[in-house]
Amino acid sequence: MGFWQKLGKLEGGLASVGAGFCLFAIMIMTVLSVLGRYVFNMDLIPGGYNLIERVAFPLLVFWAVPLAHRDGMFPKFDMLQAKLPPLIHRILASLVLLVEIIIFLVVMWHVTDFAWKSTESGRQFQISSTHWPIWPVILMVPLAFGLMLLEMCRLFWVTATGRDTPNHRTADKVSPVPTHHS
Repeated sequence: MGFWQKLGKLEGGLASVGAGFCLFAIMIMTVLSVLGRYVFNMDLIPGGYNLIERVAFPLLVFWAVPLAHRDGMFPKFDMLQAKLPPLIHRILASLVLLVEIIIFLVVMWHVTDFAWKSTESGRQFQISSTHWPIWPVILMVPLAFGLMLLEMCRLFWVTATGRDTPNHRTADKVSPVPTHHS
């Protein structure tokens, strides 16, 4: 199994297991909070809103973003693709990808710096009357951006050279993550 296939499985696992668990946790906490508030007149999960806002939702988003990018779910500017000659299209697409990579590198630098400082300072958030460390959640953000940058670099290579990377299955061939339809 090639590097890009392993990376696809990692992204798929983060999205399906990690983000899926977070979505399930958000639903359960929401139902229990509403049930507690309106049926039992008490808070069944003290600090549940903070857990959703500061842990579950950010993890859900940042674990799903790399796979969404890999599967081509991000908006793309491809209206002129059919009207341009292939060489011009490849050059323009490569330039756009290069600009995206530079922007994401700058964002990645600042996100990693923030995550590092949060880890060093032991950054915490309040849940009910206790404080929990937030740095494990914050460390997932540079991981997500790093995975996206790897995929962007692969796409840049494919676009600039006109050929695919070895051992990689693109979205139009076979999905890197098996999908199950019922």
